[in-house]
Amino acid sequence: HTFGVTPLQQYLVQFPGGRYQVLPLCWDTRPADEGGRRWFHIYPDEVIGHDDVLHWTGPNQNWNFMCAECHSTDLKRNYDLQSDSYNTSWAEIDVSCEACHGPGSRHIQRPGTGGFPVRLRDDDGGGWVMDMSSGTAKRTVPRRSRAQVETCARCHSRRRQIDDNVVPGRPLLDTHVPSLLGERLYHADGQILDEVYVYGSFLQSRMYHEGVTCSDCHDPHSLKLLAPGNALCAKCHLPDRFDAPGHHHHRSGGPGASCVECHMPSRTYMVVDPRHDHSFRVPRPDLTVRIGTPNACNQCHRDRSAQWAADAVDGWYGTRGPHWGEALHAGRSGLPGAVDDLAGLVQDRKVPGIVRGSALRLLSAYAGPTALAAVEIALADPDPLVRASAVGALEFAGAQERLRLAVPALEDPVRAVRISAARVLAPVTAAPSAEFVASELTNAERPESHVNLGNFYGQQGRFEQAESSYRTALRLNPRHVPAYVNLADLYRVIGHDDQGEPLLRTALDIAPRSAPAHHALGLLLIRQGKKPQALDPLRRAAELAPDNARFVYVYKELERALRQ
Repeated sequence: HTFGVTPLQQYLVQFPGGRYQVLPLCWDTRPADEGGRRWFHIYPDEVIGHDDVLHWTGPNQNWNFMCAECHSTDLKRNYDLQSDSYNTSWAEIDVSCEACHGPGSRHIQRPGTGGFPVRLRDDDGGGWVMDMSSGTAKRTVPRRSRAQVETCARCHSRRRQIDDNVVPGRPLLDTHVPSLLGERLYHADGQILDEVYVYGSFLQSRMYHEGVTCSDCHDPHSLKLLAPGNALCAKCHLPDRFDAPGHHHHRSGGPGASCVECHMPSRTYMVVDPRHDHSFRVPRPDLTVRIGTPNACNQCHRDRSAQWAADAVDGWYGTRGPHWGEALHAGRSGLPGAVDDLAGLVQDRKVPGIVRGSALRLLSAYAGPTALAAVEIALADPDPLVRASAVGALEFAGAQERLRLAVPALEDPVRAVRISAARVLAPVTAAPSAEFVASELTNAERPESHVNLGNFYGQQGRFEQAESSYRTALRLNPRHVPAYVNLADLYRVIGHDDQGEPLLRTALDIAPRSAPAHHALGLLLIRQGKKPQALDPLRRAAELAPDNARFVYVYKELERALRQ
């Protein structure tokens, strides 16, 4: 089989156990005069060994899990954990009508009358009219449904699946949990960093919150834009005001006059595929100066400094105000005042929900009354992504606070919130666990899911099930270091450190730069009364993860104790 999206064409090799693996050699479908019509390697600058998860025979290049859901219609992975094999099926190997609209049997029975279960057009009576005072179109009726955007988001987002029963029109967070603005995925101001697709960016945009949907710009069937270049933006933004030198301050017709170059800067993924950031942001070179995030101005003016660009923008538009990215940067960096900044961000409902959820994720590292008060307020937020993040942030809270605040979330109408509540309640009560367990087994072929189950069972005191889950993770991937570290910790809890030490040493043979494994080994040696021997692994953990305050503190305390 071959699959992909222009300009990338990839190839599948059938393996035993129903697996299809993706070859690293790809075909560039662009015309030759654009640099295409050539073979290329998907990781041209990396040496990827056979034991790497990114090797083409490995789990992260497995089509059944990684690719098939979004490149096929009515996919059933049909993974069997006992035999570690697939019997994957699909209605169509490509993306067809039913992938978005649901089963079309009624459409066949009554052609010409619609008949699909899910209508993804704007059918709430609203439309767009130009507001001449602002030069920007506004909706006549607030958009009530997000069905279209959430249907697209199932595939056009970085997300985790939590339910196999994916039915078009079902709320996104009942089946998938989108990634927040994590440090490895997004810059602190929300700009794209890793391959995160579109949804997480679009949620940040003012356009999303004003009611814009995907089909306002894209034809969902031809995959083409509804108009070329700035003409697309002119549908909603008066060109006399915005497509003019008085607004963009560049030569008309040049790249500086292009709406997308300034407001949707691109980043290239998979070697040949430039993708635009869909947060539709105002260029902020001043943030580059303050917190190091990129900006569209210097993407073109590479020979100039960020301060030069910031001065130019300030001269054109005036000094810009604070940006929520500064609070996320403070939280990521552990700067003074970060807790107050993050708590204020969480409580500001003018800020996009994905940003407030990301602030809650960072707040979970800051125990204290300020953080707890912000989390409690967020638990009643109308945005389910915020509520799920708020429940998850209760990991820093004590038993009484968890019981008081998380138990009601077990009755939340959204599945993502309920399973988050079950997870944080595991150490303090025998909360219902069936839905949480089912959500992890949705991805039963992944060792990470079984590590999550092992942690959950261990927190509930179900030690045999916890051990079994960790062992399952290692059966699926004998090189999965978190399973070794967590299994060793389980043996600590049940008083079998003698079984934990060989596990940690195996983990370090596999991953000599694993800071958690070094730290866990150091603690184990201390418990065995071998403090001098513990110093080296604790030092390595602190060196490998200098931003981890716990690792650094434990190493320094042992070093001080040994000097006395």
